[in-house]
Amino acid sequence: MALIKSISGIRGTIGGKVDENLTPLDVVKFTSAFGAWLQNNRNKKDLTLVVGRDARISGSMVNSLVTATLQGLGIHVVDLGLSTTPTVEIMVPELHADGGIILTASHNPKQWNALKLLNEKGEFITGENGAEVLALAESEDFEYAEVDDLGQYETRDDAFDIHIQQILDLPMVDAEAIRSKKFKVVVDAVNSTGGIAIPQLLEKLGCEVVKLYCDPTGHFPHNPEPLKEHLGDICELVKKEKADLGVVVDPDVDRLALVDENGELFGEEYTLVAVADYLLRNKKGVTISNLSSSRAVRDVARNLDSEYFASAVGEVNVVTLMKEKNAVIGGEGNGGIIYPDLHYGRDSLVGVALFLTHLAKEDKTVSELRATYPSYFMGKKKIELTPDIDVDSLLTKMQNEYQNEEISTVDGVKIDFKDNWVHLRKSNTEPIIRIYTEAFSQKEADDLGDQMIAKIKSLI
Repeated sequence: MALIKSISGIRGTIGGKVDENLTPLDVVKFTSAFGAWLQNNRNKKDLTLVVGRDARISGSMVNSLVTATLQGLGIHVVDLGLSTTPTVEIMVPELHADGGIILTASHNPKQWNALKLLNEKGEFITGENGAEVLALAESEDFEYAEVDDLGQYETRDDAFDIHIQQILDLPMVDAEAIRSKKFKVVVDAVNSTGGIAIPQLLEKLGCEVVKLYCDPTGHFPHNPEPLKEHLGDICELVKKEKADLGVVVDPDVDRLALVDENGELFGEEYTLVAVADYLLRNKKGVTISNLSSSRAVRDVARNLDSEYFASAVGEVNVVTLMKEKNAVIGGEGNGGIIYPDLHYGRDSLVGVALFLTHLAKEDKTVSELRATYPSYFMGKKKIELTPDIDVDSLLTKMQNEYQNEEISTVDGVKIDFKDNWVHLRKSNTEPIIRIYTEAFSQKEADDLGDQMIAKIKSLI
């Protein structure tokens, strides 16, 4: 059991002891800290906050605690109920709210829940702001409203409609082209809120929808992280149904994985590749992903006379660089699509709409489209070190060892070789160096990781 207090939010397992897990008292404390911080930051007491949750089992309980605590601070609450991370992000500026809280532990198992914190733009608060919220929680320096000043509470049931309509209104989403293809799509939403939102979007786009694990009970039928080893059921069902496509989302619907008509995974890394390919064909510009994302994104951008830049790992870092470079598209290799013409947040719904538009216009099957992109394979390893080893110094030595190669030190050390790359990042919590590699074969990627481990050991 655990409680993780980070600058991006509060995440923990339900039950157990206070300050060791996400207990009711912890939920109240951190909600109070965020609400009080927003009141100080916005310099007013009568704020409006939007709250939404995924379908996990603890969601209703945590939601009750959060909304009542905000009311206790004198904050007006708009409760979206069952929602998605991108839907809450959309609704904060839509309702001219002062911020939002998303109750989801994303791809973590059912024991977990979390409070994800949004500013008035519907974007995750910065690291600096998050540190201030944590400090306020530690001091418990907040004051609740008196009885005549308690916050109001209202519910909204039109958030999915608003989110989907904004997607359909995007110039780069060609609903008619998609409808003309009459795609048959299987959806695995791991029994969370994607089971409501994704079929609703697909039906608006004229698709025939086959639902798999779309009942929002919060009882996840498999590990909710959309990785190959967890997705055997949808791969089989796509083949059985002779579907054109399989769509997989995580519990809060900000990660998108695709399955081709043969029941083969398109590759989570390639969700962004395909969407970037479509958008950059129509508007040359900048694409952003993080340093641990596939080189295929860079290849596609350069082939279309567009620029590519890599940010530090983390959605906030991707968004910051996207704004700085005025990017056309961005995201992360975990299937997170960030399309700034809609909003600055990972959004599986807009990812589905853009991908289907691309598929329809190319007049290819999903597997044929995948074959047009360079094939890379990724490896992930780690090396555990003794606590007395200076990890930063070790990474500097690695940087010096490969100084004649293309090096990035934005986030750890990334070394770009001609045919492959390696990204070395230190853990924030333990003496570990994480080693990400990518190459033209799985063996080459794994071998490169082993070579780096041997090199690091030789420098200790």
